[in-house]
Amino acid sequence: MPGDRRIEVEVNGARRRGECEARTTLADFLRDELGLTGTHLGCEHGVCGACTVLVDGRAVRSCLMLAAQAEGAAVMTIEGFADDPRGRALQEAFRASHALQCGFCTPGFLATAHELLADADGAPLGEEEIREAISGTLCRCTGYANIVKAVAAVAAGEP
Repeated sequence: MPGDRRIEVEVNGARRRGECEARTTLADFLRDELGLTGTHLGCEHGVCGACTVLVDGRAVRSCLMLAAQAEGAAVMTIEGFADDPRGRALQEAFRASHALQCGFCTPGFLATAHELLADADGAPLGEEEIREAISGTLCRCTGYANIVKAVAAVAAGEP
């Protein structure tokens, strides 16, 4: 197809290659070309946060980023969290704290919390700081209290 572009990205620790049009978003590339459907698309306008992934350790709305912009970058999707110590800790804390219900927004919350914890580098995090960090991800099910509790538990080093 004319205009196709070959992309090479490190996704969840593995080099991945694929083809896409220049206008293809990172979210669509991850889902359609690489089969990583844990990246959820909600609003497709960068408002809901469900599509958030980590690109070189930074939380990014994958519906707003072009796949071509990720060329050569390290991307972590929710599928890669099981192989990452901080990702595993967050997933376990979300489970233990009942911080998810339908799960649609959960990948976005986890990616956002992962970046927050990395930036904190072991420093304590207060409830307001956590709430501010996760405010860009929308959830219609949980009321956020247990999400904050889960992130605070990981920040405090709790199992």
